[in-house]
Amino acid sequence: MLIGYARVSTKDQETDLQMDALRRAGVTEIFEEKASSVGTRPQLRLCLAALRPGDVFVIYKLDRVARSLPDLLSILADIKAAGALVKSLTEPLDTTTAMGSFVIQILGAVAELERGIIRERSIAGQRAARDRGIMPGRARALSPESEAEVVRLYATGEYTLNNLAKLFEVSDSVVKRAVYRVRNPGHSSLK
Repeated sequence: MLIGYARVSTKDQETDLQMDALRRAGVTEIFEEKASSVGTRPQLRLCLAALRPGDVFVIYKLDRVARSLPDLLSILADIKAAGALVKSLTEPLDTTTAMGSFVIQILGAVAELERGIIRERSIAGQRAARDRGIMPGRARALSPESEAEVVRLYATGEYTLNNLAKLFEVSDSVVKRAVYRVRNPGHSSLK
């Protein structure tokens, strides 16, 4: 049986390309996930648990499955323990031979390197933007004056964070961060 797995990193992305390719390849059972590879990936766990001897684990591309070479090797061990094989629709992968297993490990290492390079570039770009006075991320929901007023009102003891959030028409976390920036600047919620 062909069992497929499709994953995108965020809820804003779509798996349409992967799903269409898996269906064209004749995959009858597909596990779909919209989650970062850093998280638990429950659909991947269910997919691997569904594999039986002789099944083929079908993916669109190797980097949709593993976040690192050790992660890939662990997943490959699970697939092998189930008696299943691996097939990528966009890469020449064949785990039935020693050379095929070697190639899949090389591709996993290359994917890990690529993610590392992208991360380094992203961090360098953020630093360069900060050096030019541009702060990455979206603008704060409250003006500096409103934040100061939130802190002042909270300090009176007459308002809760939730009351202030309603009063200023923002989320509780916006108010909490405004207060913590003044009262607890090293707090983890500010990072």
